Amino acid sequence: MQEETLTPTPARGMTMTAAAAKKASELLLANNKENAAIRVFVKSGGCSGYSYGMAIDDRTLEGDSLFEDRGVKIVVDKMSLPLLAGSEIDYIENMMGGGFSVNNPNATSACGCGHSFRTDGKAAPDGQGASCH
Repeated sequence: MQEETLTPTPARGMTMTAAAAKKASELLLANNKENAAIRVFVKSGGCSGYSYGMAIDDRTLEGDSLFEDRGVKIVVDKMSLPLLAGSEIDYIENMMGGGFSVNNPNATSACGCGHSFRTDGKAAPDGQGASCH
């Protein structure tokens, strides 16, 4: 499969804030994965229906979309992309520590924990959504 890196646009890809790109670059370097990407995905679960996931990944699978923003590669699988299109990854530090967050224009509601969201106002899929993380 020929790998194509797409320039992110708000309507079709994912972007990163400067803080998120800095932290992602630090994590990639610390794990000796400078050429890897940050894989962002959505899975059923969480208190609002879907939850976000992120991982370091040095491979691209069939159907993945690859974006690059601020020098960091972002990989999204084809099932997650419609739910994440136009999203921005941020990194926030506060008194409780720090962490990545996703500013998702597709989310119609989100849980107070910030790790779970819903896109259509319907109940969580497959009976998921019992508790916050």
